[in-house]
Amino acid sequence: MKIEKPFRLGFVGALGVGLALLLMTMIGSLATVLTYIGVAFFVSLGLAPAVAFLVRRRFPQWAALLTVVIIFLVVVVGVTWTVVPPLVDQTLSFIKGLPEFIKNLTIQPWFIWITQQMGTSVDLTAIIKEVTAWVSNPANFSNVAGGLLKVGVGVASGVTGTIVVVILTLYFTASLDSIKKFAYTLVPRSTRDRFVEMSEEITGGVGKYVVGQIALAALNGVLCFIVLVSIGGKAAIIWAFVAFLLALIPLIGTVVSSVVVSLSQLLLASPLTALVIFIYFLIYMQIEAYVISPRIMNKAVSIPGSVVVIAALAGGTLMGVLGALVAIPIAASIILIIKQVFVPRMDTR
Repeated sequence: MKIEKPFRLGFVGALGVGLALLLMTMIGSLATVLTYIGVAFFVSLGLAPAVAFLVRRRFPQWAALLTVVIIFLVVVVGVTWTVVPPLVDQTLSFIKGLPEFIKNLTIQPWFIWITQQMGTSVDLTAIIKEVTAWVSNPANFSNVAGGLLKVGVGVASGVTGTIVVVILTLYFTASLDSIKKFAYTLVPRSTRDRFVEMSEEITGGVGKYVVGQIALAALNGVLCFIVLVSIGGKAAIIWAFVAFLLALIPLIGTVVSSVVVSLSQLLLASPLTALVIFIYFLIYMQIEAYVISPRIMNKAVSIPGSVVVIAALAGGTLMGVLGALVAIPIAASIILIIKQVFVPRMDTR
């Protein structure tokens, strides 16, 4: 094949490749911002059913939006005011008492039993002594301070991100209808009605899913805190908050939180406390799976169990907890599009 003006062809091709690389680099640089936008949009979809509920109760649109926004702000401020100060105090107390905890660990009955079972293959006592010496060495304080500085920077970034997400959520909630209407105008008139119907079904299901998942996670965290306080668990507010965050992960979140919280109480409290909290989680998981979750999720997205597992794993691998949370409604949306668009087209051929 004869190519005319190869230099110009190569130059234009190189420009196209460079532009594509530039766009991918820009998208990678904006990953954090896009994540904030995605979280805020999903939360606003979760608030949309509350607005629709108030409108059905003869609230004016502006009054329904204002009520939902005020309640959302009160919940965010209330949770922050309730959780953050005890979380900081208990974390500082845990760090302050860590050297003494490590020293006393070797005299715990369960630690002695594990050491006897392992025999001479692994000297746990020597390992604990090495850890104690490292923690007690002032020369390592600079490394610890550097790590704490990085943690502090991460916390500050998290606070900033939370504020940004809250502001974007308020904006998306107030203008969600106008955003939808503008998006609908970009679709050809011949297919607009069908597109609007599917979009409303998808966004409604996603909103109910987000509300349901957050409600399940909040219930898990609150009950975990109550049980830990009742049985004398250590750092109850910390591990209840961890249980809440882990429970946001679909399917496996509650299982992971049960293991993490039980191990924390085994190390911080006693084997009996760890056993009690683990038994509680076993009972709670059965009630959640067969009673609570079906009642909360029955009007949300419908998706096969195998697809749920695959979507959660893929989303978690790509974007962590957020990816696992949003992957399931995205997968449900794709399945809905396939059922209502692709399958009917195949049937008509």
